[in-house]
Amino acid sequence: MAEEDSSKLHIAMFPWLAFGHMIPFLEVAKLIAQKGHKISFISTPRNIDRLPKLPPSLSSSIHFIKLPLPPVENLPENAEATTDLPFEDVPYLKMAFDGLQDPLAKFLETSCPDWLVFDFAPYWLPPLAHNLGIPNAYFSIYTASALAQMKPSSPLMAHIQDDRSKPEDLTKPPKWIPFPNAFAFRIFEIQRFFDAVTGVGNDDSQPSDIYRSEQVIQHCDAIFVRSSRELEPEYLDLLHQLHYKPIIPTGQLPPVLTNYNNQDDDEASWKPIKEWLDKQEGGSVVYVAFGSEADPSEEELTEIALGLELSGLPFFWVLRTRRGAILDLPDGFEDRTKGRGVVWRSWAPQVKILAHESVGGFLSHAGWSSVVEAITFQRPLILLTFLFDQGLNARVLEEQKLGYVIPRDDIDGTFTRDSVAESVRLVVLEEAGQVYRDNVKKMKGVFGDPEIQDRYVDQLLNFLVTNKNLVSHPRP
Repeated sequence: MAEEDSSKLHIAMFPWLAFGHMIPFLEVAKLIAQKGHKISFISTPRNIDRLPKLPPSLSSSIHFIKLPLPPVENLPENAEATTDLPFEDVPYLKMAFDGLQDPLAKFLETSCPDWLVFDFAPYWLPPLAHNLGIPNAYFSIYTASALAQMKPSSPLMAHIQDDRSKPEDLTKPPKWIPFPNAFAFRIFEIQRFFDAVTGVGNDDSQPSDIYRSEQVIQHCDAIFVRSSRELEPEYLDLLHQLHYKPIIPTGQLPPVLTNYNNQDDDEASWKPIKEWLDKQEGGSVVYVAFGSEADPSEEELTEIALGLELSGLPFFWVLRTRRGAILDLPDGFEDRTKGRGVVWRSWAPQVKILAHESVGGFLSHAGWSSVVEAITFQRPLILLTFLFDQGLNARVLEEQKLGYVIPRDDIDGTFTRDSVAESVRLVVLEEAGQVYRDNVKKMKGVFGDPEIQDRYVDQLLNFLVTNKNLVSHPRP
């Protein structure tokens, strides 16, 4: 790509109000800014204030645009991200998010970006961008195999109807995937969020997640996917057939490229954690974290805790919850495991923890950002899924033996402390789990190679530069 000033871009980015979405958007923004382009990163004030600090070298290239979230009845004050709310109250956050349409339009009118990149939620944004003549793209933080679950939008695929109407229908791969695959939900996984994403029981005025995603996919000019040809080439090709528009993989966005190790802002948290990790044997610690979206029940927490206790392994458990959640661990658990285990109830520098040589496995919810971080540092995964694409991610990891799924009841998803203990020991210690430990080492190049990631960024920028004068028109 030419490096003349005329090729420099101004890209506006607008993620959904969840940190599992905002962080990948920010990673892409950093990688693009490192190439000399300008980014306007748009979100709400409190969310922007909670994002990781930028490296000084990028502070003049990435500009944070704060759009105050309009008040909505039943939405608590200062609730600006999904982590600030119980799961059942997230629809109110979506209502407030939709209220950003007018202030966002005003910003776009005055700033005239070359491209607008957005998430699944603002179904109203592609027509707005087209009316302003701004080329636009949907950036899927989900893998290509997960995104392929969405029904085709291409007119060439109009003969294929999506007749899935019940949770049971999603326990089989969709009929538009033409090759053998195992990527479908288990019934307990889809039942946890089926109503929320399909809009069952919603007021008719509140668009479902499925509707939002379908509208964004149908009307955007291009689709960017957090994926790579090294991992899922057939799904990237399939997405082009399904939607008949450019499909551009961004690479896996591994954390080693984002200057985490050069940040000092987390030093206060990291120092005591590092001191504890330094005392543990290499490859012995089970790191436990389920992200900001997971919402385990009291019963699930009890089995996880007692399973960790039964395993006999040292563990470091980051236990953070959504606002409104009350989580109690079993009586005496922390006293009985004191010294061998740590329950950490505030933010922790996950990347630094995973990079520490004492960590031998990661008990995770299979959120893709956590998966990428784990494999980058060659940490095998023990998987316990809760919501959304996590079940599909677990199928990918299970198939490639990068992660072991804790056995659960197929119908209600219950699991036992014994299955937790046995799964953790298998992956971290036992000979039968050596395949998981070996395979994550083999995959390090796919996830953590700076040259591979840099190539994906160059390909993305080449597309953006080549098409920055694209004249958008409203689509039917």
